[in-house]
Amino acid sequence: MNHEYYMARALQLAALGLYSTSPNPRVGCVIVRDGEIVGEGWHQKAGEPHAEVHALRMAGDKARGATAYVTLEPCSHYGRTPPCAEGLIKAGVARVIGACSDPNPLVAGRGYQMLRDAGIEVITPCLETQAIALNKGFMQRMRSGLPLVRIKLAQSLDGRTAMASGESQWITGPAARADVQRLRARSCAVITGAGSVLTDNPSMKVRPQESGIEQEDRLWRQPLRVVIDGQQRLTGSEKLFSLPGDILLAVADASRSKVQRDAALGSLTLWQAPLTRQGKVDLNALLAELGRLGCNEVLVESGAQLAGAFIATGQVSELVLYCAPTLLGSNARPLLSLGLERMEQQLRWQWQDVRMVGGDLKLTLTPA
Repeated sequence: MNHEYYMARALQLAALGLYSTSPNPRVGCVIVRDGEIVGEGWHQKAGEPHAEVHALRMAGDKARGATAYVTLEPCSHYGRTPPCAEGLIKAGVARVIGACSDPNPLVAGRGYQMLRDAGIEVITPCLETQAIALNKGFMQRMRSGLPLVRIKLAQSLDGRTAMASGESQWITGPAARADVQRLRARSCAVITGAGSVLTDNPSMKVRPQESGIEQEDRLWRQPLRVVIDGQQRLTGSEKLFSLPGDILLAVADASRSKVQRDAALGSLTLWQAPLTRQGKVDLNALLAELGRLGCNEVLVESGAQLAGAFIATGQVSELVLYCAPTLLGSNARPLLSLGLERMEQQLRWQWQDVRMVGGDLKLTLTPA
């Protein structure tokens, strides 16, 4: 039996949950009997049945004696749903092929062991690298308590992000902007600074009609919008506070905040942030708080100062840079603010992906 073939199909199914499963991982399951797929499914939304449940329902009695391919170790604990390992045992599957282990401390090998204890053959890993890549934010949060941090930037050919006035709409074309909507949609939180809010007055929301994503209406979710306002310049009159969805505002003194909003629109959390010696919001503490809230992947969309500050923490896992074929001139604003003075201080990155998106170039990099 070609295990990689069926696991590849399970990974295709898991990827259907790219935009909807947060804070849960993206998981797919395929059940094979006598060389035929008799059941398949994917986890669609937190609180709803896991991938194994959908696949077992489809397989019915044909699951007995079959082989189940699962992209992540079946859960072994009672959460919002019963343990999937228990469901596989009750269904009578003979063998489970797992792509990778689940680092969640509530699972972490217990799922596979539960299956083995029931006499089910377990083979793992299978296409482990691909499975981990699909859930790298979840994996990181389970292991470190911190989300995966991705920074999105758009620049001109001469490395500029906005005119000196702050005007930046639009450097890139419609295809690149739609791609950014997809980055937002897969993220658990979108982070920006008060300066960007005051300059651009953004919504910080996913706009489904612009994203090109096709999924059921019930699966759409909006990321948590996080605004860093250490100087407490925001008043609550900004556009993002009038739009539905949850917001976390990181401030130096919650008691002094002027921001209020209609509770019917969603929660407003005034998070009193620890400050650095320089009086800035402690970004490491903020990331730890977002990890505690269940954020797997966070997207930073900000100006040069905040983007540079995030890179300086050493916590950025991915840089997504859209480069437009245009020149903004030497007076325009730079891509990043980093206080580097000597060549030995340079921060090297490595290419992960380079592609055209419409008329713009999309560069994806990770720290070297």
